[in-house]
Amino acid sequence: MTHQVFFWLKASVDAQQRHFFEAELKRLPQIAYLKAGQVGSPAPTAARPVTDHSFDYCLHLEFKTMADHDFYQDGCPEHKRFVDNCKAFFEKVIVYDSQPLV
Repeated sequence: MTHQVFFWLKASVDAQQRHFFEAELKRLPQIAYLKAGQVGSPAPTAARPVTDHSFDYCLHLEFKTMADHDFYQDGCPEHKRFVDNCKAFFEKVIVYDSQPLV
């Protein structure tokens, strides 16, 4: 299953806080039991009615099993650390969880 998270940071976040947020976010794809993961920001693609460039950062994680995802949400120390250290910086978060069609 795929877990995609989009973050909009508060306007008051300064450069040092942004750097800290980004460093903490980059730690999440390094979690050992993930199938894959990456962190990104809006790509410089052309503006189109279906394209949203308004977010600041995105996180893309792929889990091998739903149980791995559930542990990430409720018991993963790296995830808890990120939320505890960074929740004050974001104004809005949207999560898209999906699973492959078979």
